[in-house]
Amino acid sequence: MTSHCCETMSRQVNASCDQHDDPYSCPDALVEFSAKFQEYGLIIHDGGTASSSIEFCPWCGRRLPESQRERWFEELERRGIDPGEGDVPEEFENDRWLALPPG
Repeated sequence: MTSHCCETMSRQVNASCDQHDDPYSCPDALVEFSAKFQEYGLIIHDGGTASSSIEFCPWCGRRLPESQRERWFEELERRGIDPGEGDVPEEFENDRWLALPPG
């Protein structure tokens, strides 16, 4: 499980709702976290799955980790994997890939 910057951020990222399966449908869900990319975003409740990236925690003010999105794509390319083809290994679907030796 990923460690977040503060207790409030951890509660927000890990919140669950007994009325909504999808955080984008829940008006109480505020923050989304992509473990795979190490990105945080404020959920935009407009009926879709949009969020606005944030670089600082809204509660404690700490700088959040740098996005690993570009590195994720570079690592897959280095391994000869095209994520657009749907053949992404399971370990690349969360933050486990960050601990893998370079391909």
